[in-house]
Amino acid sequence: MPPFTLTKNEVMSWEKEVQELEQRRALAKQQGGPEGIAKQHARGRLTIRERIDALLDPGSFQEHGQATATPEYDDNDQLLGYAPANYVVGFGAVEGRRVAVGGEDFTLKGGSPNAAGLRKSVYAEHMAVQFKVPLIRLLEGGGGSVKGSSRKGGTVGEPVFTEPRFKIIADAMGQVPVVSGAMGAVAGFPAGRLVASHFSVMTRETSQILIGGPALVERALGVRLSKEELGGVDVHAVSGIVDNVAEDEHDAFRQMRRFLSYLPSHVWQRAPRQACDDDVERMEPELLNIVPKESNAPFDMRAIIEMVMDIGSVFEMGQAYGPSQIVALARLNGQPVGVCGNDCRHYAGAMTAEAAQKYRRFIEMCDTFHLPVVNFVDQPGFMIGPESERAGTIRYGMAAVAAAAQATVPWASIKVHKGFGVATAAHYANDAYVISWPSMESGALPLEGGVAVAFHREIAAAEDPEAKRKELEDKLRENRSPFPQAESFAVHELIDPRETRPVLCRWIEWIQPQLETLTGPVQFGIRP
Repeated sequence: MPPFTLTKNEVMSWEKEVQELEQRRALAKQQGGPEGIAKQHARGRLTIRERIDALLDPGSFQEHGQATATPEYDDNDQLLGYAPANYVVGFGAVEGRRVAVGGEDFTLKGGSPNAAGLRKSVYAEHMAVQFKVPLIRLLEGGGGSVKGSSRKGGTVGEPVFTEPRFKIIADAMGQVPVVSGAMGAVAGFPAGRLVASHFSVMTRETSQILIGGPALVERALGVRLSKEELGGVDVHAVSGIVDNVAEDEHDAFRQMRRFLSYLPSHVWQRAPRQACDDDVERMEPELLNIVPKESNAPFDMRAIIEMVMDIGSVFEMGQAYGPSQIVALARLNGQPVGVCGNDCRHYAGAMTAEAAQKYRRFIEMCDTFHLPVVNFVDQPGFMIGPESERAGTIRYGMAAVAAAAQATVPWASIKVHKGFGVATAAHYANDAYVISWPSMESGALPLEGGVAVAFHREIAAAEDPEAKRKELEDKLRENRSPFPQAESFAVHELIDPRETRPVLCRWIEWIQPQLETLTGPVQFGIRP
């Protein structure tokens, strides 16, 4: 009997199935269809696929789960309808570096996750952690819906052995940079994701961030407010929910890309140092006169930071929240660093509850990604008064102090002007390199308040109480000069302010061997 062979027409082929696959991929990319996309554009917002293309290096997006959907079949197993997953996720590149990127498709169900979309959204964090790449979320949509929750029969909920969905979200923050943008209305679960980030940004005209939307708030509390009144830019620029506000979506993408440029792809990697084309010996004459002789006169700390850091490298975050504290990323001699400073134009630079929370979070982020910290000190102490007491300032302030005390990264502190009270301890880490300007004044309390408390009887008994108070303040101020500290080696160096950049650029070279050894996750215990 001759061997069995297939004729040409009988050769097995999967062409039909492949054609169906291509059809499904095409259907998925239609999103909410022409009508849904047109509505999105009419609102002044991009679709999720347009956002991904605008954010990433051209042509770099590699989508995961292209055919993921919720299909509908007839009794003959013929495809009737096809609802694509309304979350798009995949790999891409930012400045040539691989990232994971994902976001809700608002043209389908207003971004509220369908079953397939929810699985892909949860996968985003898993993908970033598994492949050790930064995660970028482009958020627009609500959380769960009561629709469909009344169905009976079948399995309900997740198996009892399932890992909590939020664990990977928390784990990701300790391993890879996480960046999120509010591109439109963000509520419920997506809002939780937004704040579970190292950097978050919202668009000025088109985004709101809400725990619950207007209908839910009115039903539960009887309060009628618009989305903008509940969670618009005016609310969250000062609430600390987002770090920055962007003028539009393209500005948000620029800020996200810039933030990532200072950080490594994961905690087992060093932050990317660049070649520095700014003179490391540059000395700015203006620094000699920028701090006024009058102790309580304000000055511009941001100008100091800009003059010392590599030109054009300062990227500030959270300016409107806790405004007495400045936090920024920058480069110094090409090395990415975290920069802190006090803004004496707000509460004289005092540490408020909000400023302390912003500061602690920033220091923890720098420690997580092993960024050296450069701290410009003008700290008059914790903010005092009834509002400060009600806000729990001392608790948040002590958490900030603990974050500095337990920091593992190299740290340089520049004593610029004032350093009073316990709050000052938040500006010095273990083994900090400490330099001082001649304008520095430090002590347990500011002289003005301290003299009034310690010498109140002597001042009250004087023939001219005001003259007596000034006499005591001037006498004690002499003892607060930075020169005795330098003579006692209580600071590493007392410098001409114009020398700040050259001195710090040399310090950057000294710490390079230490930075080579600082990799991996950081750990710290409970803080106040």
